[in-house]
Amino acid sequence: MKIYTRTGDDGGTALFGGQRVRKSDSRVAAYGAVDEANAVVGVAAAAADLPAPLFDELRAVMSDLFDLGAELATPPSDATRLQARLDSRIDDARVAALEVAIDDAFARCPPLSTFILPTGGEAAARLHHARTVVRRAEREVVALAAEVPVRLGVLVYLNRLSDALFAWARFAAHANGIGDVPWQAKKDG
Repeated sequence: MKIYTRTGDDGGTALFGGQRVRKSDSRVAAYGAVDEANAVVGVAAAAADLPAPLFDELRAVMSDLFDLGAELATPPSDATRLQARLDSRIDDARVAALEVAIDDAFARCPPLSTFILPTGGEAAARLHHARTVVRRAEREVVALAAEVPVRLGVLVYLNRLSDALFAWARFAAHANGIGDVPWQAKKDG
C-alpha cells in the first residue's frame, strides 16, 4: 500500500466521509494539532527515564488522542458512520480517569509552593513539552468550536489532559530524584 495519493498536492484534503476541504480549514488545523500532540506524547513515552507506571497512562492517552482526532476529522453529517468504526470515544469516564491520575501523581509529590520550570530530567521536560502542545491543540479546537459544533467532552478532555501531563511531569522529576525546579524571579538592581 502506498502512503501517497497525490490528491492533496493542490492544498486540499479529505475529511472522514470523503468531503474535500482546504488544508487551511479550521477542522484540519484542529485535528492536525491533536495529531501533533499525540506525536509529542509518544516522544515523552520514549524517554529513557520515564517512570514505568507512566507508560501505560501515556499509551492510553495516545489512543484517546487518535480517537479524538478522528472525531474532529468527521463532519457532523458523517458522525454516525464514525461511531461505528471507533472502539471507544472520549467520554466522562476517560476524563474521570485523568482526574484520578492527576490526584495520584500530585499525592506522590511534595505540595507545590511556587511556579516551576519545565525541566527536571528528560521525561519531565518531554512531558512539559507535551503539555504545551496539548494546550495549543485545545486552542485550535476552541477556534473550531467557534465555527462549527464540537462536543464539549472533547474540550474537557484536552483541558484535563494538559493538567495530567503537568502532574506526570512533576511525578517524573520527583521519581528520578531531581524534583521540581523552581522559578526564581529576577531581583531588582
